[in-house]
Amino acid sequence: MAVFLTDEWFSEVERLGEEAGDLNLPPALANMSMNLKVTDAEGGDVQAYLSEGKLKKGETNAPTTLSLNKEALKDLVFDFDMNKAMQAFMSGNIRVEGDMSQLMTLQSARPSDEQKQLFENIMSITEQA
Repeated sequence: MAVFLTDEWFSEVERLGEEAGDLNLPPALANMSMNLKVTDAEGGDVQAYLSEGKLKKGETNAPTTLSLNKEALKDLVFDFDMNKAMQAFMSGNIRVEGDMSQLMTLQSARPSDEQKQLFENIMSITEQA
């Protein structure tokens, strides 16, 4: 088990993503890319990005950056719960910089079975700290 958002966790997430291969994503998710700045992670802010349906550490050349807290990211990654994400946005726990349409894509897109399986695998190696 790896602690959420640590270097060890990102290494495991990357390995699982490589093992998953093609996620058979709907076009809206396949073409979406956004940076994530997690503001309350242990050890300070964490930069990550979502691209081709996979979560990776660092930044990419994305049109959108979400600043969010750890709990809001968990809701997105592990539950894919858009209602909780919208509540977090409305309460200021998610802030959007750049292209807002990327966030709207997330709201309406449905993950593929392969992506759901990848995120279940990620959840199974994640220590809920």
